[in-house]
Amino acid sequence: VTMKLRTLRLRSALVRECMAEFLGTFVLMLFGCSAAAQVKTSRDTKGQYLSINMSFSVGVMSAMYLTKGISGAHLNPAVTLSFCVLRKVKWGRLVPYCLSQVLGAYVASALAFMVYYDAIMEFSGGVLTVYGPNETASIFATYPSQYLTLGRSFLDQVVGTLLLMLCIVSLEEKRNTPAPSGLIPPIVATIVLGISMSMSANCGAAINPARDLGPRLFTLTAGWGTEVFTCYNYWFWVPIVAPLIGGPLGSCLYLVFVEWQLPTPELPQDRRTTVSTISNSIKEPATSWGTGDNLKSTYF
Repeated sequence: VTMKLRTLRLRSALVRECMAEFLGTFVLMLFGCSAAAQVKTSRDTKGQYLSINMSFSVGVMSAMYLTKGISGAHLNPAVTLSFCVLRKVKWGRLVPYCLSQVLGAYVASALAFMVYYDAIMEFSGGVLTVYGPNETASIFATYPSQYLTLGRSFLDQVVGTLLLMLCIVSLEEKRNTPAPSGLIPPIVATIVLGISMSMSANCGAAINPARDLGPRLFTLTAGWGTEVFTCYNYWFWVPIVAPLIGGPLGSCLYLVFVEWQLPTPELPQDRRTTVSTISNSIKEPATSWGTGDNLKSTYF
């Protein structure tokens, strides 16, 4: 039986990793969208805004424990892009990872809609809209507050994603204060919770292009129509583009202010002895070793 099960393992590492990114983002978004649907349709009687923030954070933690060993559990195109910039992930994985993440978010939104279909229809009166007191599009994608300008909303998303990457990219840095591997998922979840609790009033703290684009595409196809893209003066591009700028910026800030300033790791004792021996040998007269050419061919 074990041998037969092993034959189910896919040979392509990239396909396995894309499956993990799909499943991880699916789990993340199913937690988040389901919580948003419960709070929205119950008119805050079965949860509050904090419930949504906490559910997304639990989704991050669960998805990371589930898929970290396969793909690293990026769950976010901005994270994948940042790791490509840092040369921790090959550039050839950027597009497949991002497509898998968007697809996972789309499918999760569809399942959450099916679970809460009756509640959504009762709440909205059967009219799926983006505007008004009974709008339900915000259950899935993010939208700006009425007072918010385009420039401020763009800055909001850049800063939120910058903070996310600045905080998580150092968790495995052994020269600093690395987190235990088994505790990285709850630490990342806590960081996401902090950002959601402090930077979501303006436009929902998407800080993740897949988290916004996948559900937005679902609402486009599920009855909300093109209004999900045209509303608020075609605002939809902000939570897609801004995190892709903020993530690499946060990574670069970490490099400049932290990684490049950390102490250089010392060479092992045996390596230091070897270097010292060679250095002392070079200082000795040439007659002890022969010509300089012989020395070069022997050690280099």
